[in-house]
Order: sequence, then structure tokens, then C-alpha cells
Amino acid sequence: MILEVKDLRIEFRTRHGTLVAVDGVSFCIAPGEVLGVVGESGAGKSLTGTAIIGLLEPPGCIAAGEIRLEGERIDNLPYEAMRRIRGRRIGAIFQDPLTSLNPLYTVGEQLVETIRTHLDTGAAEAKERALALLREVGIPAPEARIDHYPHQFSGGMRQRVVIALALCAEPRLIIADEPTTALDVSIQAQIIQLLKRLARDHGAAVMLITHDMGVIAETADRVAVMYAGRIAEIGPVREVIRAARHPYTVGLMGSIPKIRVATDRMHAPLVQIDGAMPRLNAIPSGCAFHPRCGKSFERCRNERPEPRPAGANLTACWLYD
Repeated sequence: MILEVKDLRIEFRTRHGTLVAVDGVSFCIAPGEVLGVVGESGAGKSLTGTAIIGLLEPPGCIAAGEIRLEGERIDNLPYEAMRRIRGRRIGAIFQDPLTSLNPLYTVGEQLVETIRTHLDTGAAEAKERALALLREVGIPAPEARIDHYPHQFSGGMRQRVVIALALCAEPRLIIADEPTTALDVSIQAQIIQLLKRLARDHGAAVMLITHDMGVIAETADRVAVMYAGRIAEIGPVREVIRAARHPYTVGLMGSIPKIRVATDRMHAPLVQIDGAMPRLNAIPSGCAFHPRCGKSFERCRNERPEPRPAGANLTACWLYD
């Protein structure tokens, strides 16, 4: 495995008490695999990715658990050691490409600087690699575009440049946090295909964080559904979409409109999950989803379920005990 996360717990220690944002999350990603992480805003998806990259800021901290990259534990490394890993062995793609690109430098200068920081290359060799990366991610006429500034690129092209930056040092793991959210649908499809091809061709592991099940369905090999800082269900993407086990996942799947051939008969309305994600200072006891679940019973309110086999998936639900 390239990435192994075991019992990860992230806390925010404030003067009003300790808030648990991620609680006991475990998963792994194999070479060439895309793991989709999906859930509502506030579920802990991006925090998990931030912890893996080593960019958690105080008062947030990793309170328990382990993060291993190719067998090496990285969650307890000093800042400088983690900085050397970030970019070299872990690449990151963020939602807004403008936050990842310096507007004062050309994209070529930024690519060359990143390549020379992490790889032992000269300026000419680094520029050739930068051109090759721009070609690989689909930037047309890279010989001319390499001298352009970020504002001279469209949103989709800027995101391609950010992907090229993430690939500069041939990382083994790529964390992609909402990489298609700010893009229109046609560009989203191109970025999705690009991420899939990069995982396959480079043998890298990809952690794709998103709230869009459509993106997950098109891109991921497996999917982890998060709720209130915990994994509700994890399994092969086809199984989770076609045969979701956890009531929360069932609700997510039911809320997605399906394109059907028009008929005279009425179609069932979309499913609505009542209520909202709990605040960090008010996470219920037992199963965090039980106040919104139509199938909850006494045990759900008092005991926290751990992920257990349910078909091809692992599901944190007492219905499958």
C-alpha cells in the first residue's frame, strides 16, 4: 500500500474545550488506485487530507492514530522532514488553482523552481521536464504558454497547470481536494479523465476529496463516505452506488436525480435526509447519524458502531451486526 491511515483522530483544543473533528478514521490506498472521499460540508474530508499532507494549523492537531506513506510513518515527523516529503512524495491539488499559483511569476518559472527544489536537475533539464508536464496535462502549445502568467489561462487550464505542479517530482501519492468544483461540466470531465490516466500511467495513489457523487462515480475505484468525522461506509464504488448499505449512503444515493426515458407514469420523488450535520460541540452519542436515521433503534443511540462487513462494503451500522 502507498497510503495507510489508521484510527486517525484530529482535535481542536480551544479554551472552551476539545472538539473532535475526525474520529477514528482508517483506510488505505494502493498504487494506481483512486479512493474517493465523499460527504457533506463539515464531514472531515478536507481535514483528513490536510493532516496527511502535514498542513494542519493550530489549534488543530493529530491527537491519535497513524499515517504511513509506503510503510514509513509520517504523522510524527518534524516540520522540515515533512516539508521535504511534501511535493517530493506527496502532491496536492486544491479547489481554487489561483491559491496554488503565484500571480507574479510565469507558470514556467513556478514549474522549474518546483522541479529544481525536489529533483537534482539543471535549469535546461528542468525546463524540458516542465514542457513535458504541460504537454502531459493537455496544455496546447506549451512552448509558448510556458512563459504566460496564471491570469492568462482559463480556469480549466489553470487547474491543469496545478496538476502539472503536483506531478513535478513524480509523487507516489496525490491529494486532490475538490479539484473540479470551480469548473464547468465539460472541463470537469476532462480533469476527471486526466486524474484517472495519471493514476494509471504513473502508478500513483490518488485521494480524491469531493462532495459530488457524480465525480466519484466517474473517477474512483473505491469510495469512503464520511459523516461527522467518521467513515460511515467504504467499498468498491460500483457496490456503494448500486447497493449502498448505510442509511446515510442510501440517502445520498437517493438524493441524486436519475436520467430516465420519459414515460407516462410518475416517478418517485427524490429522497430527502431530514436534519443537518451536527456541530463539533454537539455530536450525538452512539452512531452520529442516529437523530436523522429512520431505521435507528436503542443500540444506535448508546453504542458507536465500527465499520463491519456488509456485502462487499464495510459499513458502520448496527443493522449489519
